[in-house]
Amino acid sequence: MPRPRHEEYQYLDLLKDIMKNGSDKPVFNNPGVSIKSVFGRQMRFDLSKGFPLLTTKKVFLRGIIEELLWFLQGDSNIKYLVDRDVHIWDEWAYRKYKIQNAKVKSQKLLTQEEFIAKIKELPKDHPFVKKWGDLGNVYGVQWRKWKTSDGRIIDQLGWVIKELKTTPFRKSILVSAWNPEFIYEMALPGKSMALPPCHTLYQFNTTDDRLSLQLYQRSADSFLGVPFNIASYALFTMMMAQVVGLKPGEFVHTFGDVHIYSNHIAQVKEQLKRKPRPFPVMKINPKIKNIDDFKIEDFTVEGYDPYPPIKGEVTVVGGF
Repeated sequence: MPRPRHEEYQYLDLLKDIMKNGSDKPVFNNPGVSIKSVFGRQMRFDLSKGFPLLTTKKVFLRGIIEELLWFLQGDSNIKYLVDRDVHIWDEWAYRKYKIQNAKVKSQKLLTQEEFIAKIKELPKDHPFVKKWGDLGNVYGVQWRKWKTSDGRIIDQLGWVIKELKTTPFRKSILVSAWNPEFIYEMALPGKSMALPPCHTLYQFNTTDDRLSLQLYQRSADSFLGVPFNIASYALFTMMMAQVVGLKPGEFVHTFGDVHIYSNHIAQVKEQLKRKPRPFPVMKINPKIKNIDDFKIEDFTVEGYDPYPPIKGEVTVVGGF
């Protein structure tokens, strides 16, 4: 019997697909960069066969976990991440600061390094941190603190957990991050979120005793972002399964526009030369039964043997 094909090849095949079939498009608000783009793709990862942390380049797992915990808190301020030396969202906060202060000629702009250092050294309730570290209504806020027109705050994820425990067969157990009130020109001036949600919505499904999650991602940076997204939502599925008393099923990753930035082409070619190694195993502290109780020390990955990292520049686009 031939061995089943390594699931990481789905990702490598996606990169090849984009390189071969992608259409060239400009990048909004970043004229120096273009993309190769395809539309409408899907990958599936069986979480009983290992944790899909890509092996053809080393992925920053601690950053993935800390970002996910940040989302789960309903937080929108980068202070939590900066304090833990996770800098995934630095560029978006700094971009807001730079845009809004560039016209004030009497004020000397901080560099991004100075800006982040200041966020880190000041307390979280300091006016500078509260104003410039906040990204608005990003993922965690929409998941846990969705603001309604009648003044209520909806915890979508809390509702999902209740439904999975009581009526897991329902077909409407999903969370949306796409709130038009805070996106693009639909938002009031100054109310637009830093980055319109790329992870637009996710839906849960229970089959027998297994919990699966499908993510719809409207836009995906396939080289830098997608490896993070795969690991983050796979881990999230495992955490949710533990919280509601089920076993992990599949993580299904569905894409709208999935692309490679022009300044990542050389890195993609390097990664495509590498052969996947076995996925690692993710161990989660079995004592944690509440989604709000997870901490970074509750996660241990075993058997991760990746190739060296391949660096690429984050392309900051859109927003505000």
